[in-house]
Amino acid sequence: MRTTTVAPVATRARASDFSALAKPRLNVLVVASALAGYAMAGGEATNIAALLSTAIGTGLVAGGASAFNQILERDSDALMRRTRTRPLPDGRLPASEALYFATLLSVAGLIVLAAGVNVLSAVVALATLASYAVVYTPLKRRSSFATVVGAIPGALPPVIGWAAAANSLSQGAWVLFAIVFLWQLPHFLAIAWMYRDDYARAGLPMLPVIEPDGRSTARQAVLYAAALVPAALAPTLVGMSGAIYFAGALGLTLLFLVMAIRFAWTRAVHDARRLFFSSIIYLPILWLLMIANRT
Repeated sequence: MRTTTVAPVATRARASDFSALAKPRLNVLVVASALAGYAMAGGEATNIAALLSTAIGTGLVAGGASAFNQILERDSDALMRRTRTRPLPDGRLPASEALYFATLLSVAGLIVLAAGVNVLSAVVALATLASYAVVYTPLKRRSSFATVVGAIPGALPPVIGWAAAANSLSQGAWVLFAIVFLWQLPHFLAIAWMYRDDYARAGLPMLPVIEPDGRSTARQAVLYAAALVPAALAPTLVGMSGAIYFAGALGLTLLFLVMAIRFAWTRAVHDARRLFFSSIIYLPILWLLMIANRT
């Protein structure tokens, strides 16, 4: 009786550990961004096969990228309080199994995109995966500039969606890329400030670690948030969305800028946390406004 009880528990624990490698909750926003790109490129909501292929393919590649990231960072993760209970640093999964899992997710996602939508969307997804796992992740150990580099793969999901719908990478795709690229940097900098002691313990040269007074971190958060204002308005300026979106995006992005300025003024952890949570709320609302007022 005991054996039959323990086996399902162990199976559920392993499934939970593999799920933790893929970070499905965090990747919800990645999939949402891809679907926003799909919608803004004129993708048909009634084309269920293409819609599902875009969502599932992007989600699988994002999960694979997350797993590769944790494989490469398992040693530094073991040194940080925030990450030391992840499956790899905690020893619950061997790196070899994680590598198989990451490869399986990534290849499956690329196949779903290529076969279910088009090859271009799979190529963009592959570029996202490679730049995240091969460029950004190793660079984190060497330079604080990794934050900027990491914003590139992070900004590509709406481009995947655009490619899936339009089978091209026209101006609109890069407008969406610019929005997500600039949005990410205050988001990342807020995280870096909140967990700067953890990053220092792991020897990762994040900006708040190499410049502990926080002035550069705060200044860059404000500069990128300010640059986001014209980027967020660009969909209306290039004819992608209408006046309602313009007004909503202006108000929303100015509020985001205010949160960045408040963090810069106090450099307090609670204001960094407010900036972080406001960034999570900001992007889905912006996508909804943009899609609702698409021209």
